[in-house]
Amino acid sequence: MNEDTLLSARGLTLHFGKVPALVNVDADLWPGEVLAVVGESGSGKTTLLNVLSGRMRADAGVTWYRDPQSRLHDVHAMPAPALRALHRSDWGFVHQNPRDNLRMSVSAGGNVGERLMAAGQRHYGNIREAAIDWLAQVEIDPARVDDMPRTFSGGMLQRLQIARTLVTHPRLVFMDEPTGGLDVSVQARLLDLIRSLVARLNIAVVLVTHDLAVARLLAHRIMVMQRGVVVETGLTDKVLDDPQHEYTQLLVSSVLQA
Repeated sequence: MNEDTLLSARGLTLHFGKVPALVNVDADLWPGEVLAVVGESGSGKTTLLNVLSGRMRADAGVTWYRDPQSRLHDVHAMPAPALRALHRSDWGFVHQNPRDNLRMSVSAGGNVGERLMAAGQRHYGNIREAAIDWLAQVEIDPARVDDMPRTFSGGMLQRLQIARTLVTHPRLVFMDEPTGGLDVSVQARLLDLIRSLVARLNIAVVLVTHDLAVARLLAHRIMVMQRGVVVETGLTDKVLDDPQHEYTQLLVSSVLQA
């Protein structure tokens, strides 16, 4: 593992029965970098995200994480309590469906504050103040701090999930199709928000998306997957402007023809 790398995976392999989901996948992520994993449905990109984040175990291979003290951790060898603590502090996860990460029976401010409490904060006033501040940062009216998420639109729910995830200032965030299912105008606004927050907070991101336009806007580097295999990787603009693999060429041409 390179001494500057934040996350590094080697030889990740996983089968679902006889179907290969990941085939000898290598990946590296540097601090503050956004890495997009793209491909069609069934390409293995979400499986890779789940394996890198420790939510799923591979049949073979290893994933290393370098903590703020530069200690290396084998993600899949970590005890479950330690991995949960990592997800509450250094790491975050943004789901395509925000309801998978929000408590719909808890207020907007409570959803944000819960992550701070899970990280060890106990002062109610400070927690509420941080929740109000983060609602403003994700462009939700702070006056809605006590409103229930069920009263929010889809775009607002996604922004609330982002506030809940980023309030603890994680070093690394995994994002699974964060703009999927949203109207185009809502997507554009959310993408601008994600891009500005990630840059300002210097967060490293592993982003799964089927949308090459999203990858181009957000990612420094891109990995293209087909049937569990990484067929091409490199700087985003270089890969999308001059794709070398025929599958990448097909993906890019299908966007141009759309």
